[in-house]
Amino acid sequence: MAEPVNLNRVRKQKARAEKKARADANAAKFGRSKAEKTRDTAAAARAQKHLDGHKRDE
Repeated sequence: MAEPVNLNRVRKQKARAEKKARADANAAKFGRSKAEKTRDTAAAARAQKHLDGHKRDE
């Protein structure tokens, strides 16, 4: 016979797992150092300058 399941415990475990997944997503999205942000901004500026340099004059 199967073990009885405590539904409160299952519900709380599910809530913890969802909260951890959301926290991990936020850490990936917002948890960057100032150096990483500066590097990404500089890379975007270089890419934009490179594209602007290849535009044709009308």
